[in-house]
Amino acid sequence: MTYEQLIVLHAIVTEGTFRGAAERLNKSQSAISHMLKKLETEIDVPLLSRAAYRPKLTREGEVFYRQATRVMQQMQQLGNMAKNLSTGQEAEVFLAVTATFPLKPVLDVVGTVRTQYPGTHIRLARESMGGPIEQLLRNDADIIIATMDGVPVDQVEATPFAEVTIMPVAHRDYEPARSAHMKTISEMQSYTQVVVADSSSGSFIQSRGLLPGGLRWTVSDFAAKKEILLAGMGWGGIPTHMIEQELESGELVPLNVEGYQPLRSHLFQIRRRDRQAGIVAQCIWEKLLAR
Repeated sequence: MTYEQLIVLHAIVTEGTFRGAAERLNKSQSAISHMLKKLETEIDVPLLSRAAYRPKLTREGEVFYRQATRVMQQMQQLGNMAKNLSTGQEAEVFLAVTATFPLKPVLDVVGTVRTQYPGTHIRLARESMGGPIEQLLRNDADIIIATMDGVPVDQVEATPFAEVTIMPVAHRDYEPARSAHMKTISEMQSYTQVVVADSSSGSFIQSRGLLPGGLRWTVSDFAAKKEILLAGMGWGGIPTHMIEQELESGELVPLNVEGYQPLRSHLFQIRRRDRQAGIVAQCIWEKLLAR
């Protein structure tokens, strides 16, 4: 069984006659008949009934034809992918985005690029603290969205991307949230601070916003942190876009803590200067800039 035989079958079915298929494929009618007969012999299944003027799929032929059309579509996609790769389109592009930033603006860009370059696999990771810069400097990530903390500015190209406000909060029934006066560091040391673990392996560990000498509960992500805060089991900083409804309802309350006022975190889109951007990575970079 060959791909060309499947094309012949498809042409006969869509054109309705052997003559029409021959004209469409620029072959002789006898060649079309021979190729179909050879296919039927190889699979030992009659695909077309020739009793009437127009050939018609047999019951077995209908089942075979449905699967054949899927195979032809996959072959076409494979051919397009090979063509794209030969023109320099990357097999994969890796984006690492800080966990403090909402994904939707990035997903809007990625969705557009995937439509334009369907052959490239887009890998998207959520990273915390020093995770994004580690992925970039390890030469894994093509583009990151993160702060510039700990980033060697001479090695990267960076442009401002967004601002995120991180606010210290607790459940309204949690003891430090019951009064609005400023709490000292020593006062807060007896209450559990919930922190998100740094996703880096150690080379770029960051420790922003850690209360010195205090009780601490480390979690893997902001979703877990938010649940713990809502359960009234600790306090901590969390991006305001993640808790808008809870702040509005009063379920979570901003805390007034010495040295822990709301923080405006400046985010940048960053890539290495010494790494040649591929077609798709460059497209993503430019669309992020245009956003």
